[in-house]
Amino acid sequence: MLLGQAAGDALGVPYEFATPPGPGELAVMRGGGLGPYAPGEWSDDTQMAICIARVSSTGVDLRTEDALDAVAAGFEEWYVRGASDVGVQTRTVLNTARGLGRPAARLRAAAAELHRKSGRTAGNGALMRTGVVGLVALDDRVATAEAARAVAEITHADPLAAESCILWSEAVRVAVTRAELDPRAGLDLLPADRRGPWADWLDAAERTAPADAGHAFSGNGFTVTALQAAWHAIVTTPGHGLVDALQAAVRIGGDADTVAAIAGALLGARWGAAAVPPEWRAAVHGWPGLRAADLERLALATAEGAPPRAR
Repeated sequence: MLLGQAAGDALGVPYEFATPPGPGELAVMRGGGLGPYAPGEWSDDTQMAICIARVSSTGVDLRTEDALDAVAAGFEEWYVRGASDVGVQTRTVLNTARGLGRPAARLRAAAAELHRKSGRTAGNGALMRTGVVGLVALDDRVATAEAARAVAEITHADPLAAESCILWSEAVRVAVTRAELDPRAGLDLLPADRRGPWADWLDAAERTAPADAGHAFSGNGFTVTALQAAWHAIVTTPGHGLVDALQAAVRIGGDADTVAAIAGALLGARWGAAAVPPEWRAAVHGWPGLRAADLERLALATAEGAPPRAR
């Protein structure tokens, strides 16, 4: 799962808010982007997922305040010491949350205040990092949803952000446990009045022709559109293969690395590490000095509920 996310992230980095590959043209892990990044280097999407994975891999319950404090403190440390590119909303929350109090509580308070002032805090910054949350309770879909909401709300107060994370985290859990690609599997985990809108958004993602995806899902800094773009890239790719679907995700454009990272998390959960081409596996790397094997250890430890074993 984490390797699939990192591969999508690194593949999309050169095209983030830049000209996407044209029809028939392949995206290349050439680096650059907003970092600028080295070829194969992942961006803030995977960096923030690693902040979560470093906590979840210890076997703690992500729904507890102590675990959420550890995640929030990880975000703050990353922001100061390792962040190469930070979304506007996440940056605002981290900047204004400095002060006294427990880490998760002060970040949530800053996120809530930003939402109160702007009313528009459903950026894709929570969704981009949520894939690993789908591994924390493989035998408990309710616990998965509760963890997804809790982790999303550390920085994103808009309910849409948490709802997108619930759907994608549950889709990751289903991909691992049932070998299925089904973002509708978590609809019943949402409040009853929210299921219809999300079902309609998923329908729209599936009905849109690939030639129209760049226009339909160009505003993918918004969490709903980012989820639609990622699912569209997967569901309209014959065979739903990881490589071709990630190419399709990058081709949509906009926040290309984030859309590909979101798609890559689900595709990696479904198809496993073997679906990532050897040249991509060898290339992917990033903060805090990790490579592919490190991501695998963090993800497996999260799924197994035990600290990662050294090799």
